[in-house]
Amino acid sequence: MLGTSRRWPYLVLVFLLLIFPVACGSGSSTPQEGGDATKAPTDAPSNGEQSGKRLVIARHTDINSLDPHRAFCDTCQIVITATYQRLVGLDLSDNRTLIPQLATEWSSNEDLTQHTFKLDERATFADGSPVEAKDVKWSLERLHNLKGSPSFFVDGLESIETPDDRTVVINLAKPDSAFLAKMASPYAAIVNSDLAMENGATADPDADTTDTAEAWFMSNSAGSGPYVLVSYRERDEIVLTANENFWGDPPAIKDVTIREVMDAVAQRQLLEGGDVSIAMQISPDVAADMQSGGDIIIENVPSFNFLYLVLSPGARGLGDELNPKVRQAIRYAIDYEGLIEVTLGGAGRKQATAIPNGFLGTENLPLPERDLDRARQLMAEGGYPDGFTIDARYPNMNVYGVDFNIMMQKIQTDLKEIGIELNLQPIEFAVWLEERVDPGIPVSAGYYAPDHTDPSQYIEYFGMIPGGAWAGRVGGPDAGDVVNDKVVELYAQALAASDEATRADLYGQIGREMIEEAYIIALMNPDLVLAYRSDVQGMHYSGCCNLEIAKLSWK
Repeated sequence: MLGTSRRWPYLVLVFLLLIFPVACGSGSSTPQEGGDATKAPTDAPSNGEQSGKRLVIARHTDINSLDPHRAFCDTCQIVITATYQRLVGLDLSDNRTLIPQLATEWSSNEDLTQHTFKLDERATFADGSPVEAKDVKWSLERLHNLKGSPSFFVDGLESIETPDDRTVVINLAKPDSAFLAKMASPYAAIVNSDLAMENGATADPDADTTDTAEAWFMSNSAGSGPYVLVSYRERDEIVLTANENFWGDPPAIKDVTIREVMDAVAQRQLLEGGDVSIAMQISPDVAADMQSGGDIIIENVPSFNFLYLVLSPGARGLGDELNPKVRQAIRYAIDYEGLIEVTLGGAGRKQATAIPNGFLGTENLPLPERDLDRARQLMAEGGYPDGFTIDARYPNMNVYGVDFNIMMQKIQTDLKEIGIELNLQPIEFAVWLEERVDPGIPVSAGYYAPDHTDPSQYIEYFGMIPGGAWAGRVGGPDAGDVVNDKVVELYAQALAASDEATRADLYGQIGREMIEEAYIIALMNPDLVLAYRSDVQGMHYSGCCNLEIAKLSWK
C-alpha cells in the first residue's frame, strides 16, 4: 500500500488503476494521520452470501512454515492473509491508501519513532474472544524475538505500551518512515496470544530457542481473518474454510483448497478440465495458445515480482573466485533479453537491481546490458582470464511462470562465453533454504514478491547492512566483510526522511550501490498470467499478498 502522499511513476499507477480495480498491496511510504473509523474493515464480495461450491486453486506451494511469524513465501502470503489480520490494510479502489483493519485510527510522532493505534472494539478472533492490545503487543514482540525470516520487519522495535485494551503505542529505537507499510505486511499478523501460548508459543526474548508452537501452526490457525486453516498436507494441499465468527463481512466462498501442482502444463490441463478454478503459475508460453473467453479467462498483467542470481563469496570452501571484478563480469555476461525470451516468451522486463521496477527510487536506475568485451576484461582484472568451474545450486521450481532449470541453463550458456563453467545442481526448496545459510552456495538463484510497497524491505533483505538477510549469507557467518557503510548511512537517512523526493533520491543512491556490489543480480521482472474459470469474480494480483481469497466470489 502506498501512503496518501506517495505517488508511483505515472504510467505504472494509471495502468494499475485501470487493470486492477481490486488489486491489493500493502504498506505506506509515509506516516498517515488517523483512519476512517466508519469504513468497513474488509471489502465485501459482490455476491454477499457464502456459496457451498469449493474453490480449488492450483499452484506450486512453496511453504516454509504456516506459523505467521516464521513463514516467508509466496503461498504463505496467501494463507496468512486469509487466516490473520494486521493493524492496517489497503483501500482496494486505489491500491495506495491505508485503511482500517484491526485498527480504526493511527498516528505517528514527528520524528517517526512512535506509532499509536486504536483497535476496533468489534474485532474478535476465530474462537470468539476479543482482539485486545495485549495480543498486538505479544504478536509483534514474538515476530521480533523469533528471529525468523520476516523478523526484519520489526528490527527497530524498542518497546510496546498498552495504556488500555484498545490502545497500542509502538516505540522504535530509530526513525522508520516505512513502519506503517510494514504493519500492512501479512507477516505483521496479530495472533490470539492466549490460544497460541496454550500450544507452545512464546514472545519472550529467548523465543527463538524456546518457542515450540510451529508444529501446531502447521495444522491450526489462531487469527481473526475471514478464514481458518483446516489442514495442510505437504506437497499435496492446503484446506481453508470460512471463519464462522468473523467479525467483518463474511467471505462469499466458504471452502477453499490450494492444491499442489508444480508443472505449468498440468495446471493448464486441470483448469481447462474444470478440476481447478484458478491456476496461479501458468507460464506465458503455456498460455500463449490458450483462448481467453468462454469458460477460461487469461490476462497478462505487470507485477512487482522478480527473479535474481546470488553470488556468495563467503560460501564454505570457496576461494577468491567471486571477487568484485568477477561478480561484475558475471553481471555483464548475462544475456538478459535472451533470458526473458527463453523463459517467458518475452513477457517480462529487465530490472536494475533488487528493488522492483516502479518502486520509489528506481525511476533513473540503469538497466543491465550485456557487454562480453567488458566482462572478459573484468575476468582478467579479477585474476581469472581463463575462467573456472563453480557450483550453482538452486531450487527446483517453477515460479512466476519461470522454470528455474531453463533459466539456469541459459545462464550456464551465457557464462561459458567468459570461461565460467557452472555445475548446475537443482535441489529441493527446503534443502536450498538450509544450504544458502550454511554452508552457503557459491552461485544460486531466488525469487521475491513484495510484502508491502515501500522499498525499505529490499534494503533490509538484500542490502549489505548489519543484520541483512543476504548480507549474512553471501558473506558467510560473519557478514562484516560485505557490509557497505555507505548503504548503511544512506538507509538511515531514508528512514528518517518524510519528504518523498528526498527518499526517492536516497533509495536511488542505494540502488546504484547494490548494482556495483553485484552480490544480488536482478534477472527479470516477469508479467503475471492470471488464468481462471469465467465463473470466478474478483480475480486480481496483489502487491503484498499475491491473492486475497476473501475478495473472490462466484458469478
